[in-house]
Amino acid sequence: MLMPNHSEVAEVLSNYRRQERRMLHDPADPEISACFRDTAYTLCVLMDRRTALEAVCRAEDYLRYLRDTSEPQTPTGTAVTD
Repeated sequence: MLMPNHSEVAEVLSNYRRQERRMLHDPADPEISACFRDTAYTLCVLMDRRTALEAVCRAEDYLRYLRDTSEPQTPTGTAVTD
């Protein structure tokens, strides 16, 4: 299976979390509810999952995997002395 671009996954997941917070703050607002459903649907399609919960878990796992398997970063701001 082809995996989506990591930056797109991170962006959609971040948007999902933002919409989720808005939904928890004002669940009766139909505009907020519609935006949340749209974002959940986008994440489901992007991650090839049937439910938002599955898609969120898959996206988090995918981003964690990419972070853990990337090359180690060299610390910045440290002086090298002989």
